[in-house]
Amino acid sequence: MKDWSNRLDDALCAYRTTFKTQIGMSLCRIFFGNPCRLPFEMERKDYWVVKQFIMDMDKSGKKRKLYIQDLEEIRDEAYENEFLYKEKTKAYHDKMIYHKVFVKGQKVLLYPSHFKLTPGKLQSHWMGPFVVIYVFEHGAIEIISEKTGKIFKLKGHRLKPYYEGFVVKNEEVEE
Repeated sequence: MKDWSNRLDDALCAYRTTFKTQIGMSLCRIFFGNPCRLPFEMERKDYWVVKQFIMDMDKSGKKRKLYIQDLEEIRDEAYENEFLYKEKTKAYHDKMIYHKVFVKGQKVLLYPSHFKLTPGKLQSHWMGPFVVIYVFEHGAIEIISEKTGKIFKLKGHRLKPYYEGFVVKNEEVEE
């Protein structure tokens, strides 16, 4: 696409006239006080605007002040809508947070966040198992490796519970 610069005006017009969910209105309504009219709508109304134009300065001054007040009310409404949208988004996000609780002696897996390379497509990204030694009040957890015996102190968000599963015994079944 070599003529992208010719399409910038169209893209800008589309962006300004699109309804924004976060503020509850389009950008044109915030700046101009009413929804945007497309150019083909304006061509028909040019004559009507000229015909309705009144040269009375006092009347047009009062009309302009009312128009500015309406714009301020619309902008206040947009700020309120944005605030409500952010509150709803935060409440939804907070509702989806899973709080992990760890106790002393529990087995956990560690996510090594300092490694940027992933081990492979089908391999686990978690290391372990580790055993919880101590849980601090501020969210830090002290763990020990079962294999090496090294002790680590880290944040709890890098851990997840380790479930061992059940052990299958080979017992002969009598027929």
